[in-house]
Amino acid sequence: MTDLERRVAELERRLDAWESGHADGPAAPTVAPGTFWALEGLKEQLADVASGGVLFTGAVRLPGPEEGRAHEWQYGAVTDELLASDWTDVAEAFAALGHGLRLRLLREVLSGRTSATELADLDDVGTSGQIYHHLRQLTAAGWLRSAGRGRYEVPEGRVVPLLVALAAARPA
Repeated sequence: MTDLERRVAELERRLDAWESGHADGPAAPTVAPGTFWALEGLKEQLADVASGGVLFTGAVRLPGPEEGRAHEWQYGAVTDELLASDWTDVAEAFAALGHGLRLRLLREVLSGRTSATELADLDDVGTSGQIYHHLRQLTAAGWLRSAGRGRYEVPEGRVVPLLVALAAARPA
């Protein structure tokens, strides 16, 4: 049997199996066991919570002066609690992320450029006064903190949430 004949036979076998088991319409795609291990764990934890919840987690190693340093973090929340909370409390944190230059500064800090001088030396970032304005906004919102001597860092508890926010904002 040629490779093409073998492939066609396999497709016919799979189509027959699919049609015989799904006469009422298409079935959901098959997902390999273990694919949604975090989701399954969350569902077990929230089995008695009707509204469910959300979980985000990460284990990250970044380049730069602290190369190899692990940032491990997880956070879960119950849906009812999230919906009942005052969302205006987080507006400043989101607003700070709402500017392309501030996002670039955060990326540069995560990549190892931690001093205001290094950041001001980048192309197309504006004057040092503008840099400090953006650094102050990011610091006030908790996305950065001063590490002394004109240096900045993303706080430990903000590394994974920042990367989650970026991942969530990407087009689907």
